[in-house]
Amino acid sequence: MPRVAQLGGRAVTGVFGHGSGTCRRRLPLVAPWRRGGYKRRGGGVAAPRRRAGGMEAEGEDVAALEQRLAAGGQGHVLRFWPELDDAARWALAAELRDMDVAEINRFFRRARGDGGGGTAAGLDARMEPVPRDVLGSSSRDRGLLPRWESRGLAEIAGSRVAALLLAGGQGTRLGVPYPKGMCDVGLPSRKTLFHLQAQRLRRLQQLAEEQYGTPCHIPWYIMTSGRTMESTKEFFLKHHYFGLKKENVIFFQQGMLPALGFDGKILLEEKGKIAMAPDGNGGLYRALGAHGIVDDMERRGVQSVHVYCVDNILVKVADPRFIGFCLEKGADCGAKVVEKTNPTEPVGVVCRVDGVYQVVEYSEISLATAQKRGPDGRLLFNAGNIANHYFSTTFLKDVVNTYEPQLQHHVAEKKIPHVDIATGQLIQPEKPNGIKMEKFVFDIFQFSKKFVVYEVLREDEFSPLKNADSQNGKDNPTTARHALMSLHHCWVLNAGGHFVDENGTRIPAIPRVTNGRSDAAPADVTDNLKDANDLPIQCEISPLVSYGGEGLEKYVKDREFRAPLIIDEDGIHELVKNGM
Repeated sequence: MPRVAQLGGRAVTGVFGHGSGTCRRRLPLVAPWRRGGYKRRGGGVAAPRRRAGGMEAEGEDVAALEQRLAAGGQGHVLRFWPELDDAARWALAAELRDMDVAEINRFFRRARGDGGGGTAAGLDARMEPVPRDVLGSSSRDRGLLPRWESRGLAEIAGSRVAALLLAGGQGTRLGVPYPKGMCDVGLPSRKTLFHLQAQRLRRLQQLAEEQYGTPCHIPWYIMTSGRTMESTKEFFLKHHYFGLKKENVIFFQQGMLPALGFDGKILLEEKGKIAMAPDGNGGLYRALGAHGIVDDMERRGVQSVHVYCVDNILVKVADPRFIGFCLEKGADCGAKVVEKTNPTEPVGVVCRVDGVYQVVEYSEISLATAQKRGPDGRLLFNAGNIANHYFSTTFLKDVVNTYEPQLQHHVAEKKIPHVDIATGQLIQPEKPNGIKMEKFVFDIFQFSKKFVVYEVLREDEFSPLKNADSQNGKDNPTTARHALMSLHHCWVLNAGGHFVDENGTRIPAIPRVTNGRSDAAPADVTDNLKDANDLPIQCEISPLVSYGGEGLEKYVKDREFRAPLIIDEDGIHELVKNGM
């Protein structure tokens, strides 16, 4: 195991870089299979020989590399070696030395041999819905919410809770060249996803300290990919870690896997560059081990970890109710879910298959099964997966040390631009021509000894950001912005505030249930906040003021506001009558 770099506020992986004839040595999870092909001299890594034109890999190393690739049936990746300059040769050789070709070939054989599981009919017969005894619900168990929240806040006050953010995704589908977490969806405050999440952590720390009287912190582990690591670190540095302590923000990098043709051959992105892709959010577990993250958690005394994806603008980071529920149940693993809106909604469902918990993709379920309903009229298989999970640190340690090698890659057929080995021309395929292999974060449910499910209202906690506004009108910056403003509008109403139009007439609204308030009527997951215009009131409340709708009465009770309304740590800001 390589020595782990300093953790506090810094990356724990090296990143291979070019320029000025220098490079930094990669740590293993840039490519996750350490081959160790460098010759060692005096305990160090052999340096390349320098020549006037730059750096060149040593001849005997290249020969050994060529032999290893040929033995694994991947010798074609050196097809254009004679055409590369010294810097390109260096880069390609370093990339290939970090790659265990035999392991990649095993991954391919296992992934292709699985074929995606059994037939839909066979799977349907083996599926069981989540039993009520392992299910908690923010709407159906409202009386228990205060107890769960208190338990979770006690753990936070003891600095025994960490948040782990999956932030490896680029904003390509959003039409931006930077990581998703840096996206600004057009809120009045112009806060990004990273900014909102950081402030929610700060508010939670404040709530826990106020309730229990002891200073505390929530370590924030942020898993990036090779494409997002440097820009993410620079963004946090530029914004002074959004008020968090630098030593409590820990970056680490997930692995990369080569894209393969349908024949298992590694594809070239350029003549001197392998076509690489992140190994999926399930690459988390290999990265945790390679970078010593679980060890760091144990050193800090962390016992509970909240894992979530970056693109959900409503995510309750380190949610004390979720954590308290899991602890009350004695769970080592938990999944937060939302109720499916309809049988054909394209979302995976949490259920049991052959008695083992897992997520079954919507495409694997027959329509007849998807339409089944229980005695209460709800869909039988209704636990929609939102990639929001609880893990005990002990369970994560077992996964890293024991179970991770048993995880099988999932195959996604993709259109992968690549260099034609015969002609050297760049091919832009019009149909899928290869595969990318990845693991999913929920693949480890099967190893849990005590698994639980926590159901929340979609409009309170789930609005993903996946597409640009110019696309299909779903899961885009506009829907994310509207979801947050609708939620905050509801908070104001439930705290006793009101909105009026330009004439001073109160705008009618139907508030949803939030925060388990017993004085509000129960609401179904499909209920929405409605106003006279059927558009969200422009209302934004800083996470530093309220984490989940608490503490707003002193700002809004028995008061009337004109939108847009912003409530932040500096006070209340609203549009006054003259438009200023």
